[in-house]
Amino acid sequence: MSAASADQSQTSAASPAGRRLGLSLLVIATAQLMLVLDDSIANIALPSIQADLGVAAADLPWVINAYVLVFGALLLFGGRVGDLFGRRRVLRIGLAVFVAASLLGGLAPNTGLLIAARALQGLGAALAAPNALALIATTFPIGKPRNSAMAVYGAMSAVGIVAGVLLGGALTGLLDWRWVFFINIPIGLAVLAGTGALPEGGRGRGRLDTPGAVSGTGAMVALVYGVTRAGEHGWTDAVNLAAFTVAAVLLAVFLMLQARTDVPLLPLGLFADRNRAGSYLTILFIGAGLLGSFYLLALFLQQVLQFGALKTGVASLPFAAGIILASGISSELVERLAPRLVAAPGLVLAAGGMFWLSTLTMDSSYAGHVMPALFLTSFGLGLAFVPLTLTAVHRVAEDRAGVASALVNMAQQIGAALGLAVLTTVSTAAADEQLPGAAQVLQQGLAVDDPGAVARAGEALAQGYTTGFLTGAGLLLAAAVLVAATVATRGTQRTAETADAVKAAA
Repeated sequence: MSAASADQSQTSAASPAGRRLGLSLLVIATAQLMLVLDDSIANIALPSIQADLGVAAADLPWVINAYVLVFGALLLFGGRVGDLFGRRRVLRIGLAVFVAASLLGGLAPNTGLLIAARALQGLGAALAAPNALALIATTFPIGKPRNSAMAVYGAMSAVGIVAGVLLGGALTGLLDWRWVFFINIPIGLAVLAGTGALPEGGRGRGRLDTPGAVSGTGAMVALVYGVTRAGEHGWTDAVNLAAFTVAAVLLAVFLMLQARTDVPLLPLGLFADRNRAGSYLTILFIGAGLLGSFYLLALFLQQVLQFGALKTGVASLPFAAGIILASGISSELVERLAPRLVAAPGLVLAAGGMFWLSTLTMDSSYAGHVMPALFLTSFGLGLAFVPLTLTAVHRVAEDRAGVASALVNMAQQIGAALGLAVLTTVSTAAADEQLPGAAQVLQQGLAVDDPGAVARAGEALAQGYTTGFLTGAGLLLAAAVLVAATVATRGTQRTAETADAVKAAA
C-alpha cells in the first residue's frame, strides 16, 4: 500500500512538472518564431513601404539590414546580461522592447523613424533570443526532453523564415504594410504573459565587462555592417574594407581584454573544447545555407518562374516541412549516435539538394524539380542543426549558458548575413556576365510587355541563381568535412545522463 501511494504521489508530482515543461517550450518556441519571422516578413512589404513613405532606393535595404545588424551585433551582450541578471528577466525586457519597437515601426511616418524602429527591434531580439535558448539548456533535463525541445527550437528557425514570407504577403496584400509590424504586438504580449511559466534561470555573480561589451559589440557591428553592405556594393568597396579593418582591430582588443579580465563577457575557455568550437563554426555555415538558399530560391521563383509573392510563400512550404521533419528525426538519433554521425550526413544531403537546385532552368517544373530539391536541402540542414546546437551548449556551466547560447545565435545570424552577401554577389556576377543589369532588363521587359527581353533576362538570372546554388553546395560540403574533423565527441544526449545528473544534484 505504501509503495502504491508513493507511486501515485510521484505520478501526480511528475504530471504538473511535465505540463510546466510543455508550457515553457510553447513560450520559448513562440518567442523564437516571432524573432526569426522578422528576418523575412518585411521583405515582401518593401515595395509598398517605398511607395507609401517615399523611401530612397539607397535607404530601402536598411529597413531589413537595421534589424539584422543590431540583432547580430548585440547577441553576445544579451546572453551575458541574462547570465548576470536573470534569463527570464532579460527575456521579458527583450520582448517588451521588441513589442514597443513593432508598434513604433507600424506607426512610423517617415523612413528615419522606421529604420530606427527596426534597429530597436534588433535590440529586443538580441536580449530575448539567447536567453530563450539558454532556458532550454538549463530547464530541460539532458536526454529526450532536451533533445525534443531543441528540435522544436530548431524547426522554428525555418518555420519563421517561411511564415514571414507567407504572412508578409498576406498582410501587405489584404491589409497594409504596417501590419507586418503590428502583428508582433499580440504575439509578443501573449509570449510575455506566458513567461510566468519559465524559471528565472539563475543569476550569476560579478559585474558586466563594460570595456569588453563596447569593443565586442563594436567589432560585431563593424563586421555585420561590412558583410551586409558587401551584398550591395561589393567586397572591395572602400567603406566595406574600412568596416572589416575596424572589426579586426576591435576584435583583437576584445580578445586581449577577455584574456585579462576576471569576469569576461566571453569566457575564452568555451572554445577550448574543439567539439564546441567546431559546432559554432559549422552552425555559421548552416546559417549561410539556410537563409542564402531560401533567398535565392525566392528570387528564382518570382523572377524566373514568374510566381507572385503569396504563391512564392506557399511554394516555400516544403522548406519548413523538411526542417521540421528532420529536426524530429535528429532529436531521436542523437540519443543513440555521436553528433557527427548525424550532422555530417545531414550536411552532405543538404549539399546534394543545393547541387540539384543548381541544375534548375527556365523550363524546370516546380513539382518535379524545385520542390524535391528544396525539401532535400532543408531536410539535410535540419538533421545537422539539432546535434550541433546540443553539442554547443552541452555541459556548459550554468553561469555561462547564456553566453554559450548567444554564440549559437550569433553564429547563425552572422552566417545568414554572410550567406546572403556571398551567394548574392556570386549570382549577380554570373547573371551580369551573360546579360549586364539582368534584373533591370527583366523589370523593364515586364513593364513594356516585351517577351524577348523577359526571356533573355530570365535566362541570365537563372544562370546567376544556379551558380549561387552551386557555390552554396560547395560551402555545405566544406561544413560536412569540418564536422567530421572537429566534432569528435562520442558522448550523446542519452536519457540515462538525466538520472546521473539528478543523483549528483541530490
